[in-house]
Amino acid sequence: MALMPFTDAMAAVLEGAGALPEEMVALEDAFHRVLARDVASLRTQPPEAMSAMDGYAVRATDATLGAKLKVIGEIAAGKPFDRALAAGEAARIFTGGVVPAGADGIVIQEDTTRDGGIVIVNEAATAGRHIRPAGVDFSQGDILLRAGTRLSDRDLALAAGMNHPTVPVHRRPVVAMLATGDELVMPGATPGPGQIVLSNGFALRALARAEGAEVVDLGIARDTLEATTAAIQRAIDLKVDVLITTGGASVGDHDLVQQSLVEAGVDMSFWKIAMRPGKPMMHGRRGAMWVIGLPGNPVSSYVCGFLFMVPLLRALSGRSEVQHHREAAVLGRDLAANDQREDYLRTRLAWRDGRLVATPVTKQDSSLLGNLAIAEGLLVRPPHAEAARTGDPCEIIRLPT
Repeated sequence: MALMPFTDAMAAVLEGAGALPEEMVALEDAFHRVLARDVASLRTQPPEAMSAMDGYAVRATDATLGAKLKVIGEIAAGKPFDRALAAGEAARIFTGGVVPAGADGIVIQEDTTRDGGIVIVNEAATAGRHIRPAGVDFSQGDILLRAGTRLSDRDLALAAGMNHPTVPVHRRPVVAMLATGDELVMPGATPGPGQIVLSNGFALRALARAEGAEVVDLGIARDTLEATTAAIQRAIDLKVDVLITTGGASVGDHDLVQQSLVEAGVDMSFWKIAMRPGKPMMHGRRGAMWVIGLPGNPVSSYVCGFLFMVPLLRALSGRSEVQHHREAAVLGRDLAANDQREDYLRTRLAWRDGRLVATPVTKQDSSLLGNLAIAEGLLVRPPHAEAARTGDPCEIIRLPT
């Protein structure tokens, strides 16, 4: 099978990836969830005119410089006054107190002198000053949160102010992750001859959780058709939305993932892609389950997971924008001409003289976790790109921090 171009592979992965069904969740659990429909306010905020300062509620026509007004009571937040203000009267009021009928201004306490039951105005009042009118923030029925919004901390505060204890959001994608390979051992174990410590899953699970997914760890399947097929069947039985495999995606005698996927009923759309790192990547569907088979090399696994899994999870979560944003930069060092594969070079980023400078790390081997860890972005080089010089324009995608 010919190498599939990156853009075609992305289109195949995202084909049919619509938002998952709606569910209601408590506001406390809604952070970074995606709204399934518009949310309108259930109340007007503030519901009545309120004081923005501590001071005295007055009639502006009465509260002229030097005026002496009779204090007829006190208004605290949550304790409205029970009668209207008459001519020559004032009411002591605190921030958040409801402005009484008849009053149209606030004289702040710093601009008054209190003499028993009388308040002396030391700065004339202005109608409307220091008063928050009813509905100045929003009114009942206003649509303030739109479908597709990924709820921020500020959005949660707004929803609470709108008097919503729950919000309608799209269900979280459920992702199962399966590592394959006899050579893998868990961190903390003592690797035997030829064995390595499993690292891929930790980064991939973190990526998935950062996108709001629920993650099921299927562990490590050994290099047998039976073990690999059984692990894939577990994902099917769990009815997960996405199955991510790592390793076993090449063409060697021990690379059994593709065969196991096909035997499990997965309809494969591609299993070679024209990008570096990540040539031996697979994708398929089994009914409602998406399958992405990532390479085993840790850098290839991470880069492909970041570029393909993350947009898929965003689409399933209901996000309106799913693709990674690309930024303009300039090269920090010379680069040789590229071949037929699209390159995603691990790169350092820095601002110099008002320009974003991308300097790829010198060693781009797909097994080097140290260089991946220090990278701040991926420098994108199209297929057959000509040799480039320091200072030439380029495009980068920032990596998560």
